[in-house]
Amino acid sequence: MTDLEYLNHAEELLKAVEAGCDHINDHSDADVDNQRTGAMVTLSFANRSQIIINLQKPLQEVWMAAQAGGYHYKFQDGRWLDTKDGSEFFATLSACATQQAGQPLELRA
Repeated sequence: MTDLEYLNHAEELLKAVEAGCDHINDHSDADVDNQRTGAMVTLSFANRSQIIINLQKPLQEVWMAAQAGGYHYKFQDGRWLDTKDGSEFFATLSACATQQAGQPLELRA
């Protein structure tokens, strides 16, 4: 994958995360603040915990840090998959957000 292809896919991912947070805030009583700074999105929850998603351009990866741990994702077969266990980005993000918000949350592409 070229650097430009990586950046396009990664930008789509970050935009989907932002849109997902906006959807959650509009359609539930969850309060998930999302703040974008360059190539990083920070999700903040009512209990002051955070999930941080940022691009690792030299590795062509997306990294996510949550209370449950740190995750690294590569774009493969049209999806962002964990480099260790192959889990899909949005499935893990939803599970981490659910844990940190204390209520079921679903984010998707």
